[in-house]
Amino acid sequence: MPIRYGSETSMNHDAYATLRVSRADGIARVTLDNPPVNVLDAALMADLRHLLTALKDDESVRVIVFDSADPEFFIAHVDMSLVDTPDAFDEIAADIPDGVNVFQALGELLRHQPQVTVVKLAGTARGGGAEFVTAADMAFAAIGRAGLGQIEALMGIVPGGGGTQYLADRIGRNRALEAVLGADLYDAETAERYGWVNRAVPAAELDDIVDRLAHHIASLPEGVIAAAKRAIAPRNLAEGLLREHASWAGQIVRPAAERLIRGGLAQGAQTRDGERNLEGLLRGMAG
Repeated sequence: MPIRYGSETSMNHDAYATLRVSRADGIARVTLDNPPVNVLDAALMADLRHLLTALKDDESVRVIVFDSADPEFFIAHVDMSLVDTPDAFDEIAADIPDGVNVFQALGELLRHQPQVTVVKLAGTARGGGAEFVTAADMAFAAIGRAGLGQIEALMGIVPGGGGTQYLADRIGRNRALEAVLGADLYDAETAERYGWVNRAVPAAELDDIVDRLAHHIASLPEGVIAAAKRAIAPRNLAEGLLREHASWAGQIVRPAAERLIRGGLAQGAQTRDGERNLEGLLRGMAG
């Protein structure tokens, strides 16, 4: 039977159009809910930034667990329709630190969150979605259901939301190059073997495993979490993020990138059917 710790209460986050948030026993549970496939658009980006900022100084929350309302998709990827609305993130961009772009800023906000952040990955996360998973402190992936991939190369670009730096830091340069240039979808077992996620677990056990860990962490004595996060601090990736942005910006303006992104949308990207084999869909356009 599923393990339950205490009673869950809804948090006062009615302003979040794309998130469902509840809190119990020091754990905030955040469910991403941005149909049809949870693309990382301006609305989801703004909600995530708002939530993380609001929780940053909330000492009653010690662990944040992220999952998805959609069993197939965690975060599909950054909204490809931005090719037609390049100013969609302008309002968010006006409020980010120097030295990072708007996509990197979300990853850095997550990486430096004082709470322990855990992703419960039961579906696919590509592009910006994979970057979000890699930026979290921990991730647990459901065998037979979870998938991770940096697909940007198939759109004529490179990851621009921290993915190159987070991957190289976590799985090594050689495997990061494989993931970025191979642009395949990695299953839970391979992701675990590479060190991309903490563990690949049976899908039926994912909830209990993450809930148990979150409860154990949230129940630690005062100061232990902060001390551990100070001691095991995220690496300073400032220079690498600048290099990544320059590489991404140099590719996104090329005609090939616009052609591939528009073509992908025309062929069914960001629809449920198209997203189930997005790598095949995009490779088919290049063939």
